[in-house]
Amino acid sequence: MYVICRRQKSTTALTPNTDGSIHTRWSIRGAAALISLGLLACGGRDNAAGDSAAGASAAGAAGGRASGAGDSAAGAAAGGRASVSMISATGQELGTLTLSEAAGMVSVSGSLRGLPPGEHGIHLHGVGQCTPPFESAGPHWNPTSRMHGSQNPQGPHAGDMPNITVGADSSATVNVNSAAGPLRGAGGLIDTDGAAVVIHATADDLKTDPSGNSGARIACGAVASGS
Repeated sequence: MYVICRRQKSTTALTPNTDGSIHTRWSIRGAAALISLGLLACGGRDNAAGDSAAGASAAGAAGGRASGAGDSAAGAAAGGRASVSMISATGQELGTLTLSEAAGMVSVSGSLRGLPPGEHGIHLHGVGQCTPPFESAGPHWNPTSRMHGSQNPQGPHAGDMPNITVGADSSATVNVNSAAGPLRGAGGLIDTDGAAVVIHATADDLKTDPSGNSGARIACGAVASGS
């Protein structure tokens, strides 16, 4: 939008001379007043235009920030998170683990208590059911039909993970990643029948099919399909 300001012309007064002719006398006060009014009008329109442009710029910046926040939130929601409450075969609550997607893998983290000290195999399983002795959790998550173990030439399963170590006080800090991902979506861990995290009685040898000779399933946490 263009704002055009026209300078007001000064007024004149026609006054007869003593010899009968006419001369022109500028009304200084009137001219000054009109000029001042003109400048004020122009300044008001300029300020209004500037305020309007500044408002539009601020609105655009706010919109950009909101859009960026929305995109960030949408990106976070794409993989998302899921929590699993781990229980023992006797129904004892052991703590909560969090599943999240990281770099194309499923990350499992959290703190557990009440487990036997030593190394234990931990795996992602394909069914979200944890009825003792936890065979209800089904086999390891294995969408690519490979064999078990990161040290197996024909492995690993997508749900294979490194062993965890339980301290003498029966507590463990868990921070492991699966061999593959994603958490949700096409080929993802959490599908129509859910998923589960299972801990075994002994260490996984990372090469023997189907579960690395890691013994009985001693703890389990289920993720429902809608989680």
